[in-house]
Amino acid sequence: MRIGIPSETKTLEGRVALVPAAAGDLVNRGHEVWVQQGAGLKSGFADDAYTRLGVKIAPDAAALYEKGQLIVKVKEPIEGDLALLRPDHLLFCYLHLAPLPELTRRLLDIGLTGVAFETVELDNGDLPLLAPMSVIAGKIAVQVGTHYLHQPLGGKGKLLGGLPSTERGKVVVFGAGVAGGASAALAAAGGSNVVVFEKRADRMDQMMRLGNNVTALYPYDEVVAREVASADLIIGAVLVTGAVAPHVVTREMMKSMENGSVLVDISIDQGGCFESSRATTWKEPTYVEEGLTHFCVTNMPGAVPQTSSQAICAAILPWVNKLASGQWRDNQALVRGINVEGGKLVHPALQGMKL
Repeated sequence: MRIGIPSETKTLEGRVALVPAAAGDLVNRGHEVWVQQGAGLKSGFADDAYTRLGVKIAPDAAALYEKGQLIVKVKEPIEGDLALLRPDHLLFCYLHLAPLPELTRRLLDIGLTGVAFETVELDNGDLPLLAPMSVIAGKIAVQVGTHYLHQPLGGKGKLLGGLPSTERGKVVVFGAGVAGGASAALAAAGGSNVVVFEKRADRMDQMMRLGNNVTALYPYDEVVAREVASADLIIGAVLVTGAVAPHVVTREMMKSMENGSVLVDISIDQGGCFESSRATTWKEPTYVEEGLTHFCVTNMPGAVPQTSSQAICAAILPWVNKLASGQWRDNQALVRGINVEGGKLVHPALQGMKL
């Protein structure tokens, strides 16, 4: 199969879907692999790192999409990509269609088959292609939250970990899955008092094992409101596979918080889990509402493309191999990952979308 790896076009997105070694492995399996010129540069991979492994270089996006049958990228296609996609393309990338009706309509009009990383689902419910980027986003959430608490950036001027004679900062995390767990672990390791809201007992137990400065609680409305009121940093990491994220923090709750506190919404790819959330980019990552700094960047791992590209590539390569073989429809995890095909919405979480 001819596999195309285009440059990412989202604002300040530095990742590349397949690093040279992985692309070389696909060549060794008999596939024809094309990479758009310069696609790997921001991740630290020059074109010659690909060509010496037998990968071909397409001079521009038009040539890349023309050559490719299976298009493997990181983020959802935007305007320039959409103009080049065809009905016969098999698209494999993050799509996050639930909060994006316009993109969904465009993909339906094109008629291609779109398999989304975030909805490739194992029999036990695990989402193997969401996990590596979720870990990175969880860590970044704590890093940027710490940064925006600095007073020169509009924060309340509080050091999260504290020190003798001062209070520790308080971090509240919603969701103890892969992303939320990574946030909680990093915040706890830095010395913060951490409260994690989670419904699953096994995950609550995992969070409690992070240290004596971590408390795991069930998200009763009254308890959530109480803990949010005294939070310095709130991190939202709530996920319903393929669907719009539920709002777990309301504007009314935010009014009880101290000005200069920070909210980081990892769930923004699925519409956001704070009532005041709206998508931002790395170019303009924050805004202030209710006196609180909001960070709602939809491609958080794109800020660390060397790490992110290596991590996502290791996760997706076995699945790319299956798709490229042409015999993938008997693989239920990939079939569950189909979002759109032949002009129809396929994934159950999307079938009620208003388009």
